[in-house]
Amino acid sequence: MSRFLANTQNPVDKKGRVSVPAAFRTVLGGQNELYTMLSISGPTVEAGGPQLIQAAEARLGQMDPFSEEYEVWSYYIHGDSNMLKIDGDGRITLGEEIREHTGIDDKVAFVGRGHFFQMWEPGKFKIYQKETRMKALELRQRLGKSGGGIAGKRGH
Repeated sequence: MSRFLANTQNPVDKKGRVSVPAAFRTVLGGQNELYTMLSISGPTVEAGGPQLIQAAEARLGQMDPFSEEYEVWSYYIHGDSNMLKIDGDGRITLGEEIREHTGIDDKVAFVGRGHFFQMWEPGKFKIYQKETRMKALELRQRLGKSGGGIAGKRGH
């Protein structure tokens, strides 16, 4: 199975359109629809193919449909999500809700996350990237001390 890997930036045109990176479109397999969810963990949008929504709905399916957690999760995956059309040139149009949530203006940072990808305002992504690299180093050091990881054993 193909994965969304790496990160890149693309410009947003005056009409609010941005090209989805070609490598990401390849992973989408020629689909002309992109599912998006406003992230609950930061100023980013999570995006991908049907697998993104299917994974979230699988979690929803394990919840009591009359519970508060079901109500909240259902809103997150259905009420705070959208389906964007990918045009013939590989572009999507970023709506106001996405731009407001992320702060995206004239550029988008596309960030691979395996079975989905994220769209960030580039400056906010740089901060996240730096913080996450520091956390990853700390985690690697902890795992290395406990013998719990290949990276710690190889010294990477």
